[in-house]
Amino acid sequence: MDRSAEVLDETAAVFGLLGSPPRLRIVWTLLHGESDVTGLAERAGGTLALPTVSQHLSRLKRGGLVRSRREGRRIVYFVDDPDVVAVVRLVVAQLSARSTPLATGVKCP
Repeated sequence: MDRSAEVLDETAAVFGLLGSPPRLRIVWTLLHGESDVTGLAERAGGTLALPTVSQHLSRLKRGGLVRSRREGRRIVYFVDDPDVVAVVRLVVAQLSARSTPLATGVKCP
């Protein structure tokens, strides 16, 4: 496989991780400040239970999008990839600026 195919596969994997609304909500929340699991569950809309947040954080960590550090008994999570931060902020800003929402199921040419 040539390098460009490997990069596209890696890119698809990152978008796959961000393609889950709960995981994207967690990443978006972490873009606005690091947090522990309890804080994330509260700040990410309050609809995610602690075990669910933990499971999504585990996937995001395995995918290299989120890192953590220990502070005493707490584990604090943060997004440590400035490129991921830039992409998420760009897409959210572009979609927020639209006068009509993007239709789901729209096929690209």
